[in-house]
Amino acid sequence: MKSLLPVAAVLLLGASSALAHGPETPAEQAIHYRQGLYSAIGWNFGAMGAVVKGSAPFEKASFAAHAAHVAALGEMLPEAFPEGSFIEHKTEAKRAIWEHRAEFNDLMKRFQEKATILADVAKSGSLEKIKPAFQDVRQSCKACHEKFKED
Repeated sequence: MKSLLPVAAVLLLGASSALAHGPETPAEQAIHYRQGLYSAIGWNFGAMGAVVKGSAPFEKASFAAHAAHVAALGEMLPEAFPEGSFIEHKTEAKRAIWEHRAEFNDLMKRFQEKATILADVAKSGSLEKIKPAFQDVRQSCKACHEKFKED
């Protein structure tokens, strides 16, 4: 339950922001949902990146929690890209996601698998083992962003 608190906070903030601006279309709701997910993934991934680069101390429990959050959030991502949720200039997602859905789904699955492996490896507390698993997740992100995310 504790590991889902950051997820709940992000989703609550997104929901309260959406309510303040009036009713949204289902496409706008999906965009805000996925932006919240990616924001939370980025925050957790950034904290791990600082450790991997050596600019932050390695604390096993903290790193493992961040890795677990990324894995949990990654499992939620596919539902954040429903058909009809592309709105030009409101999202960094490219229309290509919906045009090449099978390829996007494969890249998303690869990210989920790599994030799950990182979460498992992080439990070991071995930074030597964590670093290559972290790089694998990073590469899976990059592969998808290169094809399906606007710069």
